[in-house]
Amino acid sequence: MDVLTLSRIQFGLTIGFHYIYPPLSIGLGLMLIIMEGAWLKTKNPVYHQMARFWTKVFALTFALGVATGIVMEFEFGTNWAAYSRFVGDVFGSALAAEGIFAFFLESGFLAILLFGWDKVGRKTHFFATCMVCLGAHFSAVWIVVANSWMQTPAGYHIVGEGLHVRAEVTDFWAMVFNPSFPIRLFHTVCGAWTAGSFLVISVSSWYLLKNKYPEFARRSLRIGLIVGLASSLLQGLSGHLSGQEVAKYQPAKLAGFEGLYQTVSNTPLVVVGWVDEKNQQTHGLEIPYGLSFMAHDDFHTPVTGLDAFKPEDRPPVAASFFFFHGMVGLGCAMIAVTTLGCFFAWKKKLKEKRWLLWLLVFSILGPELANQFGWFAAEVGRQPWIVYGLLRTPEGLSAVVKAETVLASLILFTFIYFLLFAVFVYLLNDKIQHGPHDEDLIPSGKLALPKELTNHKK
Repeated sequence: MDVLTLSRIQFGLTIGFHYIYPPLSIGLGLMLIIMEGAWLKTKNPVYHQMARFWTKVFALTFALGVATGIVMEFEFGTNWAAYSRFVGDVFGSALAAEGIFAFFLESGFLAILLFGWDKVGRKTHFFATCMVCLGAHFSAVWIVVANSWMQTPAGYHIVGEGLHVRAEVTDFWAMVFNPSFPIRLFHTVCGAWTAGSFLVISVSSWYLLKNKYPEFARRSLRIGLIVGLASSLLQGLSGHLSGQEVAKYQPAKLAGFEGLYQTVSNTPLVVVGWVDEKNQQTHGLEIPYGLSFMAHDDFHTPVTGLDAFKPEDRPPVAASFFFFHGMVGLGCAMIAVTTLGCFFAWKKKLKEKRWLLWLLVFSILGPELANQFGWFAAEVGRQPWIVYGLLRTPEGLSAVVKAETVLASLILFTFIYFLLFAVFVYLLNDKIQHGPHDEDLIPSGKLALPKELTNHKK
């Protein structure tokens, strides 16, 4: 394998593994606001118990997210030096903004969130929870800004020649609000909300099946199902809008997503199927006129096919098709399972449906896989460009890195990441097995109301 293939595999592994954790942190941040807010409003101690338990899980995902994200920054310099030089002006401003407005905000208030229980007042602690959640969302904002600029560059001009060519920002806000940024941010954040809510759903369903902490599990599951259904539906809406944005600015990517080799009007939408790249054909179950409507809100408008692009400018079709349809299929499944869960919870029959509870336990795999598939679909579909229309992927490689060096580091990173994942699973399982603490039902210190404080002393 050449250095290009190995470097792409290494970065794909790194970012894929890292992307397990930030969506969970962002989604759990929202869940913490809802749970702690419910406690402040209702004074029900179960919500206090829920907030404290899920805060511990949030801290675990945050720590793993930070640890696994550091490596990517080094890879920009070691494996992708030419790319880093080309986008340095753009990424420098976006990542600096992330550090100032996101990471400092999130990590600064994280100490109060984790260690401020019983030491600060209720409103102060809730404010810290909100700031941590806001910081996590700000982090998503600036990362999506940087990645969206790679998809739809704006607010720049090209300076230099040869090895010194680079993109220079001319309009910061045009760079930030590049054409694909708003809808890609919406889609990414919805995916994070789905991941966090489904983690709550999974653990709460397991508690109900094992008849552990029934009141905690019932209320936690209800919140998770409501947020999970809402975020899944929003994910579907944002996916539709994102498809229209791709059709407008990256038509080759959309053609790859759908395995569309010929530009035709009344374009059908492939629901399930497979791509025969050798014969340039796509087979499967189709919805007549579906792709024309999805892309243009019209049943007859032609959708640009791969025949409009030179072979060297086309993305890998089979991989793009697989990742995109996998993401969409999992999204539809998540809408279905949360709808069923909400229906039976409304009928107060969810605890009787053990088959559905078991399905909800394993449903956490849905958003995790969907987020991975969506990310890979976006990146593979952009090929052969590392910056769309400006810089091809091979041109972004470092000139001096050898294949054997990349292979050695790839093997090492894989081993370390598997160890980190094993540690994450062990610690998460340990927290789930121990469950919420009974003493958390009685807020103490500055979090306690006068009556609660009196009863606690007794």
